[in-house]
Amino acid sequence: MNLIDWLNAGWLTEHQASKQEVTDLLGVAKRDLKDCRADNLSPDWQLAIAYNAALQCATIALAVSRYRASREVHHYRTLQACSTQLGTTFQQ
Repeated sequence: MNLIDWLNAGWLTEHQASKQEVTDLLGVAKRDLKDCRADNLSPDWQLAIAYNAALQCATIALAVSRYRASREVHHYRTLQACSTQLGTTFQQ
């Protein structure tokens, strides 16, 4: 399926992201990638922070494609859309 199919299925909504929105999301991802390396955090908390960084990057990829995941299973749709956008090379 491509993103148009996802839109038609109701899994995505159209969204016009501003440059500031993308910049802000990238800032959160960069911060989280830095913060997840802190030695004073438990491994599960480090993973949660790293996961959020990945989610922000996936959100950016959707946003620059002019989409946003609909609210239902938002994280899943956002992350799954990355493999659709990146192609078969990255689906493994």
